[in-house]
Parts: sequence; C-alpha cells; structure tokens
Amino acid sequence: MANIAELLLSGIILGFIQGLTPGPLLTLVISETLKFGREDGFRVAVSPLITDSTIVLFSLIVLSAFEGYGLLLGIVSVFGACYLIYLGLENVRTKIKEQEIRRGINTNFLNPHTYLFWLLVGGPIILENIGTDASAVAFFLLGFYCFLIGSCVFIAIIVGKSKQFIKSRYYSLIIKILGVILILFAINILIDGLRLARVI
Repeated sequence: MANIAELLLSGIILGFIQGLTPGPLLTLVISETLKFGREDGFRVAVSPLITDSTIVLFSLIVLSAFEGYGLLLGIVSVFGACYLIYLGLENVRTKIKEQEIRRGINTNFLNPHTYLFWLLVGGPIILENIGTDASAVAFFLLGFYCFLIGSCVFIAIIVGKSKQFIKSRYYSLIIKILGVILILFAINILIDGLRLARVI
C-alpha cells in the first residue's frame, strides 16, 4: 500500500500531466482565454471540481460492484497502465498545431478520457488505499486537483500574455517530456496491477 507521500506524489504527477496534455479541457481553457480573456480561462480550469465529483463517484460504484475485488483491481490496473502508456506515447509523438488546439472543444463532463482515467487509473488507486488509509487518498485527490487546475490556470496565463507559446517548440518539448514521465509512471502501475492479479 502506498503511503501519504507516495499518493500525494502520484496525484501531483497525474494532475500536472493531465492538465498540460492537449485534450478537451485544455482546448477549452485555451479557446476561452483567446476569445474572452484569462478570467474565462480560469473559470474553465476549475470546472473539473464540479464535473469530476460525479464521475469519480460513478467510477468507484462501478469498480466496487464486482466481487473478487483484488483480482479485478489488478486487471483494471493493468488496463489502466496500458491506457497511460498509450497517452504517454501520444504525447511523445504529438505535433502541436493551432488547428488541433482549436478543435474538439467540449465540456469536461462529456470528455471520454475523464471516464477512462477514473475507471482505469484514479478509481483503482483510491479503492486500493481507502480501506487502509483514507487520509492518503485525500492527499492523492488534493495533489491531483491542485496540479490539474494549477497547470490549466498556468496555460491560461501564458496564452493570455503570449498566444504564440502554444505553437512554440518549447510547449511541444514539454509535452514530449511529460509523455515520457507518464510512461514511466504507467510501468509502476502495471507492476502493481500484475501483483494484485497475482501474475508476479
């Protein structure tokens, strides 16, 4: 079981990467900032605090409904690790283009990646630890949302000051580095999942 420091670090890493990785939430943050200013971008950035509560609860109910909890959690964690590796590879291969940033604007609540994340990654982490250390889970969520929202707010500030940043090679390099970090993090989750599934 992970301790408070490990879960807090996990939340920080996942939140930071999720916040900076191109996707519907970041697209909407950038779009609203470009159209209406930083304040509107900030409002979009905090939207996960409202939308995710329902999604997290839904994911935990779904995952808790199955018997054979340890084996199931291990299998789900393996799939979650594969999903994170896929996202990491997408980040490494990504090429930031303006038309891609402006495309696919929708709400976080309708974003399928949010459901996949909480069903395959976040939910299993919570369920694995909540029975032994609920405070550690609270720190995981705190780290995740502070850095998810914080990174989106950071992007809104940068876009508000310099609209060329999103198209620059620096942002592209940051995304690629985050992709590598995500893959490394996914490998750790994969190992934990295989242990829970009693494969290793």
